[in-house]
Amino acid sequence: MDAAHKRKRPEAEEDGTEPGAGAVAVDLSSLEAADAVEVLDLRAAKRLLLAFERRLRDNLEARMKHPDDPARFADSEIALHAETDRLRLLAGAPDLFPDLVPLGLASSLSSLLTHDNTDLAAAAASLLADLTDSDDPDDLAGLHSLADALVEANALDLLVHNLSRFSEADPDEAEAVHHTLAVVENLLELRPHLADIVCDRTKLLRWLLARLKAREFDANKQYASEILAILLQDSPANQKRLGQINGVDGLLQAVAMYKSRDPKTSDEEEMLENLFDCLCCVLMPMENKERFVKAEGVELMIIIMKQKKLAYSSAIRTLDFAMTRFPPACERFVDVLGLKTAFAAFMGKIPVNKKNKKESYQEALEERVISLIASLFGGITKGSRKIRLLGKFVENECEKIDRLMEFYTRYSERVKAETERFDGLDLDDLEMDEDERYNRKLEAGLYTLQLIALILGHIWHSGNSQMRTRIELLLRQNKLTKDDVKGILQEYHDNIGDLDGPEEKERAQGRTTEIIASL
Repeated sequence: MDAAHKRKRPEAEEDGTEPGAGAVAVDLSSLEAADAVEVLDLRAAKRLLLAFERRLRDNLEARMKHPDDPARFADSEIALHAETDRLRLLAGAPDLFPDLVPLGLASSLSSLLTHDNTDLAAAAASLLADLTDSDDPDDLAGLHSLADALVEANALDLLVHNLSRFSEADPDEAEAVHHTLAVVENLLELRPHLADIVCDRTKLLRWLLARLKAREFDANKQYASEILAILLQDSPANQKRLGQINGVDGLLQAVAMYKSRDPKTSDEEEMLENLFDCLCCVLMPMENKERFVKAEGVELMIIIMKQKKLAYSSAIRTLDFAMTRFPPACERFVDVLGLKTAFAAFMGKIPVNKKNKKESYQEALEERVISLIASLFGGITKGSRKIRLLGKFVENECEKIDRLMEFYTRYSERVKAETERFDGLDLDDLEMDEDERYNRKLEAGLYTLQLIALILGHIWHSGNSQMRTRIELLLRQNKLTKDDVKGILQEYHDNIGDLDGPEEKERAQGRTTEIIASL
C-alpha cells in the first residue's frame, strides 16, 4: 500500500459544519460571509489565532469556576467551537505556519485535544486533519514546522489517547476517530520517522489491532488497516513490536473472516489487501515467522487457497514471505498437504474472476509460486519431505519440469532483451552504475529466472535419472545447455547479499556452489 495515498475527507465537512458538534452547534453564516472577503495575511491569521486562544482561556476559566454547573460555561463552549471552526481558514495558508507556531498554534490545538467536552476534542481533530493535509510541494515547509511543533506538544500521544476515548457507537465520535486517524496519517507522511516514535510512546498498535479484530466492516476499520500498513512498511522495530503483542495471531484472525467469502465492496476489498500487506510486513523478522507457524498461519493460507476466493493470491504471497529462509514453515507446509495446492497454481490452475484476468496479475502470481517452490527446496534438504517435493516433478511424465522450462525460456528471453537494450545505451549518460544496472535486470525478470535456475539445479542435484533426462531433452529442444543454467546460477551466487548475516550468506553460497558443481 502506498503510504502517500490520501483519503477523501467525509462529505460532512464540505459545507463548513463541524461533525460531532452536538449541543454546541452554532450559526456561522455571518462569520463565513465576513471571512470570504477577508485577506488572510499574517496579521489576519494572528487575529484568528488570538481570538481562538482567548475563547479557549475563557472557557477553561468558566469550567474551573463552575465545574458542577454546565449551564454556566455552555455559552463559552459554543463561542470556542465557533472560533475553532474559523481557524479552518488557516488551512489555505500553510506558508504562515512558521510564524504562527511560535505564537502557540500547535500547543493551543494540542490543548484542545484534551478538552473534557468530546465535541471540542473532536473539533480539534477535524481541524488538525485539515491543517496538516496538502498535496502542494510548496506547502511542505509550513506543514513541517506545524508537524514538528505538534509532536513537541505531545499531540501524537493525545490523538492516540482520544482513539480510545471516543465511542464509535456515536456517529459523530466515529467520525472523530476517522479525523484522528487522518491526522496520524498526515503526520507520518510529513515525518516518516514518527512511525517508530508513535508506536514506542503510545498504544497505537494495540488500538489498531483491536480495531481490526471487529467483525463488522466500516470506514474506520478500513482506515485502521491503512495506518497499520504504513507503520509496518519500513519499520523492523514496529514489525517486532506487533509480534510481541500477539499481532501475528491478531492479523490471522482478521483475514480468517474471509477464508470462505469475498469482500462485499471495493473498500472492503482494499482493507483485505491492507491486512495481507500487514501480514507480509510482520513476517520479515524471523521470530514472527515462528509465531505464524505456531498460530497455524500456514494451514489458514492453504485453506484460503483451496476456497479459491479473492484472497487466493494474497495467501500465496503470505506463504512466500513466511517460508523464505525459514525451514519450519516449509516443513509444516509439506506436512499439511500444501504441495498439491501450490503445484496446482504452478501449473496455471488458478481461480478466474474479474481481478485476475489481467496478464499482470497472473504473471505476479506465477512469480510468487516460483519463489515459494524455491523456498521449499531451500528449506527442505532431506528425508521424506524432500522425496515428496521431488516426486511432484516426476508425476504425469514430468509435466512440471516441462512447465518449469517454459518459465525458464520465457524469462530468459525477457532478460536477454533487457540486457541488449542496456548494452545499446550509454550508462554514463544515464548516470547508472553496474549495481543499478543489475537491479534493473532483476526487476526485468532476472530474479525470477535465477529462482527457476535454482529449482532446476536442485532437481538435477537430486540425481534422479528420469528428471535429468527430461531436463537435458528440454534444454536441447530450446537450444540451451547446462552451461546456460550454470551461468545464471553463478551470477546469483556472486550477488547473494548479507542482509540475513554473514553466516546465512556463506550457507546460501555454499549450497549454490554444490548445485553448480553437480551440473
